[in-house]
Amino acid sequence: MKFITRTIWILSLVSLFTDFASEMLYPVMPMYLQSIGFSAIWIGILEGIAEATAGLSKGYFGKLSDTVGKRVPFVQLGYTLSAISKPMMAAFINPLWVLFARTTDRLGKGIRTGARDALLSDETVPEHRGKVFGFHRAFDTMGAVLGPLTALAFLQVYPENYRILFFVAFVPGVCAITLTALIKEKKIQPKRVAANSLFSFLHYWKESPPAYRQLLFGLLTFALINSSDIFLLLMIKHRGFDDAHVISVYVFYNLVYALASYPMGILGDRIGFRKTFMIGLLLFGIVYTGMAFNHDLYMFYFLFFLYGLYAAGTEGITKAWISNICDKKDTATAIGTYSAFNSIFTMLASSIAGLIWYFVTPSASLVVTAIGTGLLLVYFIRMRISNR
Repeated sequence: MKFITRTIWILSLVSLFTDFASEMLYPVMPMYLQSIGFSAIWIGILEGIAEATAGLSKGYFGKLSDTVGKRVPFVQLGYTLSAISKPMMAAFINPLWVLFARTTDRLGKGIRTGARDALLSDETVPEHRGKVFGFHRAFDTMGAVLGPLTALAFLQVYPENYRILFFVAFVPGVCAITLTALIKEKKIQPKRVAANSLFSFLHYWKESPPAYRQLLFGLLTFALINSSDIFLLLMIKHRGFDDAHVISVYVFYNLVYALASYPMGILGDRIGFRKTFMIGLLLFGIVYTGMAFNHDLYMFYFLFFLYGLYAAGTEGITKAWISNICDKKDTATAIGTYSAFNSIFTMLASSIAGLIWYFVTPSASLVVTAIGTGLLLVYFIRMRISNR
């Protein structure tokens, strides 16, 4: 594993601690929000607005990173904002304050994403990008295993004491901030044209290679039908299982996700990113179909096992795919632009899922997603673009 450099190790550990903090809260977020008066539809809107904020900032700050020729300052600021947002969530229960705190967390993610992924891409060559992004994703997701386990242990001792948990989550966030100080900046040639406005990254669509636009069309169509994972967790709760079961299933999913990310990265480098992504997409459709009709706890575990394989076969693979298609000098812009549109479309998907959940049935929101996934598979089967 000589291709795993010092910078890749540090970024992976930073992501592990950050996800430790974030994922300590993610599986209890639906229950916490419901406990302070949020309905399913308002949870969907809250998540949608937060993701939209992250989206716009991912595009803008990704382009700004390429423009000024720097990565590390964006990484450090982004992780700092995400860390301080954790205690903010518990400080007050006013809906607007909760929205502000949640948006601060997502803004931090938006500021760091493009720069961090460009750092990862710059540290390797096209032949190893699947492995590198898979390696980073494995550490990132291992934090999502440790976080919920900590939350589960805490709630066993202090049942439904969600607010204190938000303060506890600040500790691994501080560890992440500290580690970012060890990242060394590489010299990057800055561009002459500045990122003047929040939407300046949109110009990259016209400048990007045709393969990038073709790929983005498929990825964003998928984002439009792929709502927040919170709805999958709410479905388990909806079937009558308690908080401990919800968190346990989520921990299991993330463990599978973490362990499968690096092997899926190797697979992507060997058979191609399109084929690997399609395998993940097929698993996604199976999971949503099963989740819509399942009532059995053990089947939920099996479905989340498949969901972990889906995530491992798509998340890191997508960014490695984009990195190989775009020009090196535009890496942060390309990933930031994709992430921006992806977050906006996720906002729409979460809002639509919340409406269907509330006004039709919870199962109907998942069935619609499963049908859309089947249609999207046809697009990727017919797609003909290079992976390398």
